[in-house]
Amino acid sequence: MNENYTLPIDGNWTTEDIVTVSNFVDSVLNVYETGVSKATLMSRYKTFRDVIVSKSEQKQFDKNFERQTGHSIYQTMKLAQQTTKDKVRG
Repeated sequence: MNENYTLPIDGNWTTEDIVTVSNFVDSVLNVYETGVSKATLMSRYKTFRDVIVSKSEQKQFDKNFERQTGHSIYQTMKLAQQTTKDKVRG
């Protein structure tokens, strides 16, 4: 995995929005490294969706993220929703 990636930051985002998206992205990446609490991942996904409300923008963000990291937000969240364990690990 490429450790250096660039988040596609919207110029209208506040510092809080950037932190929210960054925390969510870190959680997604950690699913594949150490695992993440399902509750934490789902909570951060909800706040991520509060920042990027549009489904099309979420898909664009995911496509860009997957191109850079090799991990899909969509597939990660699908895994999280299907798991019955407290920790999500990919």
